[in-house]
Amino acid sequence: MGRIVISTNVTLDGVSQDPTGEEGSSVGGWFLEISEGDRAAWAALEHEEAKNTAAYLVGGRSYEWFATRWLGREGEWAAVLNGTPKYVVRSHAGRSDWGPTTVLDGDLEAAVKDLKARTDGDIVVYASYQLVESLLAYGLVDEIRLVVFPSVNGGGGRLFDSARARLSLREARPLGTSLVYLNYDVEVAA
Repeated sequence: MGRIVISTNVTLDGVSQDPTGEEGSSVGGWFLEISEGDRAAWAALEHEEAKNTAAYLVGGRSYEWFATRWLGREGEWAAVLNGTPKYVVRSHAGRSDWGPTTVLDGDLEAAVKDLKARTDGDIVVYASYQLVESLLAYGLVDEIRLVVFPSVNGGGGRLFDSARARLSLREARPLGTSLVYLNYDVEVAA
């Protein structure tokens, strides 16, 4: 049985919007404000997670963003990401050329329940904040992994806008010199 794992980066005040500043928002670019040592610690964590991921579940915009950055890259991390099965939820047509990709359409709740039933291991959700809200509302999320960045933006799109969940801390630890890794089990989604 698969497990839905939300894995993403947020600022200290919970902003997840425009981490690299490419969207041009007033809160963007916070991902780029860390040291090289912190970036290396973050990359090591993400690489290890990728090696232990059975599948990715992402929204259409996130799929496009990641595909643009990882297709054509070389190295072990790229090979793992590019070769892992991906399931994309989208509201309109888009690319589906980032390794093995299946577009999920129709009833999202039923499609994700079916995906969980036929997958052995972690089904990781990167970014895809609207999808995260829906998965939490349906009670389908099993675990949340966050890397908290040392930035307070005071505004911007947040990872958890309206969804509610009861969490149990699994792990909390420093990552590098200024990041914090938090890992929660989702006890009851509401």
